[in-house]
Amino acid sequence: MLNVAIIGAGAISAAHIEGYLRFPERCRIVAICDLYPEKAQARADRYGLDAKVVSDWRELGGMQLDLVSVCTPPYTHAETAIHFLSAGSDVLIEKPMAASLEECDRIADAARQAGRLVSVVAQNRFRDPMMKLKSVLDSGLAGRILHAQADSYWWRGHSYYDLWWRGTWEKEGGGPTLNHAVHHIDALLWMRGRPSEVMAFMGNVAHDNAEVEDLSIAMLRYPDGTLGQIASSVVHHGEEQQLVFQGTNARVSAPWKAVASTSRANGFPEPNRELEEKLCRHYESLPSLAHEGHAGQIDDVLSAIEAGVQPLVGAEDGRAALELITAIYKSAATGEAARLPLQPDDPFYTREGVLRHAPRFHKKKSSVENFADIGITTGSPLEPKNGP
Repeated sequence: MLNVAIIGAGAISAAHIEGYLRFPERCRIVAICDLYPEKAQARADRYGLDAKVVSDWRELGGMQLDLVSVCTPPYTHAETAIHFLSAGSDVLIEKPMAASLEECDRIADAARQAGRLVSVVAQNRFRDPMMKLKSVLDSGLAGRILHAQADSYWWRGHSYYDLWWRGTWEKEGGGPTLNHAVHHIDALLWMRGRPSEVMAFMGNVAHDNAEVEDLSIAMLRYPDGTLGQIASSVVHHGEEQQLVFQGTNARVSAPWKAVASTSRANGFPEPNRELEEKLCRHYESLPSLAHEGHAGQIDDVLSAIEAGVQPLVGAEDGRAALELITAIYKSAATGEAARLPLQPDDPFYTREGVLRHAPRFHKKKSSVENFADIGITTGSPLEPKNGP
């Protein structure tokens, strides 16, 4: 039985708590920490947890903690994760992994030195449409990938950035490119690999109470010369999200859709129904996950700890996603292409460098300590739309 602590009792902590509660025979939540202890207590009361409630994670020093979920704002991730790793705990870090590549590297170093496990939340990998799309791509049926597209479209009202730590480069670390599109960016890297060059633009077009961007568009060039694109937004009504891969043989995507063409004598397309049906049969034949989302990733982390192996999403994956995001910010800030990999001497490698070079679109005008606990809403980007 693994003892689990939740650090940070904000909205996302509910997903972690509910995930752990799916596996009562394997783990138990013994501590919840939040700067506002009443929030932590409210979480414990809501879920009927017999957990120690503290306002400072340093107060947990005397407890045996096997696994710690870090659910605090990004600028605190490195210090918190490194502390618990050094104390002998495995750590699950809510996205993004940290506020800079330098901090990611320090977390990874701490895990290696302590011989502990680090996983970074990428819950969209643990959804049937994503797992199945990855398998379809790995099958090679779609052919060589020529173009990859990630649309991370969300909508957030003006008051979203009133929360005291949001909307600042210092505390939140960025806008939707970092805090929303990170899931699509992780999936894109998982399925397509790292690009070699990024050219990007970003702006703040609807939230004048935030320093950070609320919209960015990035163009990617891969080492083989093929291209990709990423759009990150909190200004899109409907929150329609997708990952699309155009191969030499077919187009496949999440939400699932398969379209295949062959060429007529004049070069115009002719539907390839046989391949479309083959792609759909492959997709539908794949087994469904026993657990999805945060619960799916927590199941994976628990299994990794129990078996002494690495989880599906490790520290290197969390770092890779942040590296691509940092490259987008670097290109948008400098007006020049950013080339990957980013090196330790890059001006954007450290948190201080990001703070020094990132543009401030607006001055944060208002700040509230907490929102009422009315939950969060999410889109449904991965449900199938239609077949071939």
